[in-house]
Amino acid sequence: MKLASIDVGLKRIGVAICLDGKIVLPQDAILRKNRNQASRDVKAFLEYWEIELLVVGLPKGGSSQEEMERRIRHFVSLLELDNIQVEYQDEAGSSFEAKELTQGVFRHKRDGKIDSIAAKIILERWL
Repeated sequence: MKLASIDVGLKRIGVAICLDGKIVLPQDAILRKNRNQASRDVKAFLEYWEIELLVVGLPKGGSSQEEMERRIRHFVSLLELDNIQVEYQDEAGSSFEAKELTQGVFRHKRDGKIDSIAAKIILERWL
């Protein structure tokens, strides 16, 4: 089964794929200009890789949990995924863990690498 995960943020959407059920690979993040453009880009990404199951990171805990969960679920509804199953996974600490893992590996710019590594962590947790 071909799997993907997304880490939905306000500026970037981290993405990762798993095509063999074992190895998760971070992909280039999707830059978010607005939610309609971002949802089209995510849907095109999922169709390109023929993804069958999408794992979406949801924040658990924290003061803004309900608001972020509402925004993320709304974003997923914009994807209009007919033939792709959607699962939600706790993303708590995934961005922090991604930063820790890459400390000293590359400069932390705002290019989405951290977001996609966070998506990789989310998918690995789900697996």
